Amino acid sequence: MPQPHPPPRDPLSPIPLIGLAHGSRHPGGSAAIEALLAEVSRVGDVSAQPAYLDLADPDLEAVTGALAAAGQRRAVVVPLLFTSAFHATVDVPQAVRAAAESTGIELLVADIVGTGSDVATLLESALASAGVGPDASVLLLAVGSSNPAANTAVAALADQLAVDRPAPVRAAFATCDPRPADVVPELPEPVALLPLFLADGLLLGPVRALAAERGWTMTEPLGERAAGVVLDRYRAALDRF
Repeated sequence: MPQPHPPPRDPLSPIPLIGLAHGSRHPGGSAAIEALLAEVSRVGDVSAQPAYLDLADPDLEAVTGALAAAGQRRAVVVPLLFTSAFHATVDVPQAVRAAAESTGIELLVADIVGTGSDVATLLESALASAGVGPDASVLLLAVGSSNPAANTAVAALADQLAVDRPAPVRAAFATCDPRPADVVPELPEPVALLPLFLADGLLLGPVRALAAERGWTMTEPLGERAAGVVLDRYRAALDRF
């Protein structure tokens, strides 16, 4: 089982940051999350390391156990999630409670990454870096949720991205309606596929195939681009300690 990474020495803040991701069976999923947290450590001068809810190691209890063994007594958990769906409202609190009870560390949960204007800016940057101009239609792809409010938040993010773009931006979901196949016919060519993902995952396989088949541009998951947003969530949480 992979072991938690040792925290960097002498960080600016003595309170470490744990980026809590869902986890994926995709071979590149954990590597991308680790690279994101390494970038958070670098730009924020803070001890930052990943933990996973499922499908990957280490879990939150393993990470907090290692921190406790190193003499840490507090940590901030930043859920690496875009919407307040089941993982954010049930899985994260359960994992945090179990880890705190097991290790004795005081864990403060920061806000999720979310779908606010700072995330919209990251997505706009990803489109620009991929050479997607304002005249291209955009399909914003998210995981999707059984919680309608979570999907509505993604649709609202698509509306944010559509401001000042002459071509439409529409949201679609990998696990619920509307699916990409439902939305693509509404989008005039050319089309760009924009994943609302931090790391690669198995759910992106079908849309990668679609982009390759149609000759469309598909941006990469946000990955290290999100380091500043993760740091912002961490710093805001520190004010509550």
